[in-house]
Parts: sequence; C-alpha cells; structure tokens
Amino acid sequence: MSFTRIGSNTAAEQSFNALLNVNREIGKRLLRLSTGKRINSVGDDAAGFALARGLESRRRSLTQALENVGNAKNVLAIAEGGYLAIASLLQIIKEKTVQGADDSFSAEQRVAIQGQIDALVTEIDDIIDETQYQGLRLIDGTFTGKKFQTGAAAGDVFDVDLGTSANAVTLGVDALDVTSSSTASTAMAAVDSAINTLNSRAQQIGEFLIRLSSKEDTLAVAITNTESARSRIEDADFAREQLDLVRFQIIQQTAFSSFAQANTAPQLVLSLFR
Repeated sequence: MSFTRIGSNTAAEQSFNALLNVNREIGKRLLRLSTGKRINSVGDDAAGFALARGLESRRRSLTQALENVGNAKNVLAIAEGGYLAIASLLQIIKEKTVQGADDSFSAEQRVAIQGQIDALVTEIDDIIDETQYQGLRLIDGTFTGKKFQTGAAAGDVFDVDLGTSANAVTLGVDALDVTSSSTASTAMAAVDSAINTLNSRAQQIGEFLIRLSSKEDTLAVAITNTESARSRIEDADFAREQLDLVRFQIIQQTAFSSFAQANTAPQLVLSLFR
C-alpha cells in the first residue's frame, strides 16, 4: 500500500470497513444486554433459533400437562371426599344395626332405629348427587373410561375409571331391616360388605393419586431441564457479553484513530509541492 497514490485511499477504506464491523458487534452486544437473549432473530443463529423454539414449545406443553395432572388430582380428591363422607355414614349405620340386633330394644325403639337408618341411607344418595366436578358426577358410576393428558406427546394419557356407583343400591344397603334381631344381623353383614367395597374404591383412588404425584414430580423436573437447555442456547451470558462489549469498545476507539490517520496520510503528498 502506498500513500503517494491519492486516486484512492485503500487504508482509509479498510479502516472504515473495520470500524463498521466493530460497530456491528457493539450493536449486537448492546441488544443482547438489553433483551437478555443471545439470539434475537433468526439471523443471529438459525439452527439455535429453531432449536430454542422447539424447546420452548415443549416446555409450554409440559407446563400445561403439569396443570392437567393438578386438575386430575383435584377430581380424584373430590371423589375421595365423597367416598369418605359415605364411609362415615356407613359407620353410623353399622352402629345402628348393632343396636337393632340386640333384643333388649323394644319394638318402638326398633322403629326409631329403622327411621334413623333410612334417613342415613337417603343421605348416601344425596352425597352421590353432590360429588361433582364441573358438572360431572364422579361416584355415581358414570365416571368411567376418562383420560387425562399428562404429557407432551399424544399417547401420554392417564386412564381413570371409578367403577360402578357408590349409591345405596351397588353398596347393597338400600333395604336394611332392623325390625328384628335376625334381620338386623343380616343388615350388619350387608353394611360390613358395603364398608369393604367402599374401602376398596378409596384405596384405588389413593393408588391413582400416588401415580399422579409421581408424574407431577417427573414433569416438574422435565420442565426445569427443558428450560435450562433452552436458556443455554438462547439466553445471553451477561458476564461474557459485558466483557465482549468492553473489548469491542476499545477496538472501536483504535479503529477511529486508525481511520483518522489513514485519511490524513495522503495529505503528506502536498509536501512534495512545497
């Protein structure tokens, strides 16, 4: 390169191009520091942008699946509450049948006991009607073959079947009779069977809840790991970006100085005419 040829100033053009590149890099760092993202457009990193968007989509899907698991647990908790309420009534009914099986009670007293039992049986059916989630009855035998989406893939479903109705008729306590000690003994056996049936169904709900809690933990870990992977790809490292910004600012000052010197160098040719 020669400064004696003034038809073009190659040194100044090169310095100017270097200055433009430095300014561009400074602009990138400033944008990253202001947005917190290393990738702010597809042009920054096309492959990274696509991968980050895929991870973001997966994270959001997993987050929704986690909410679905919470909804499923709410549904089962309500059903469990219904079963527990009925179990409490059955325990009282059992006490009444034990009373009725004792011949120390008069006929009038037996009639009173029978009336109490009939009222409690009616209350069981009322609980069946009231145990609902968003208009869906849960323990009347219609909540069967239900599926909850508990993952990000189409096949990640959790099947729930609460079986037959828990009303006074599957339970077999709709026609309890304590008008005599013998019929009261038969009623006692029927109530015991109903309690066992109800305990079995409550145990099934408990198993569902344990499985859902496990899925909840798994989803929470998957969400964290997915977000961490996206962050490593897309988010800016503030320490690195600040370090690079200072470095390019120093280079920018040098580039300005070089550009200024390259512009003034051809003026030395004028000294030849003095």
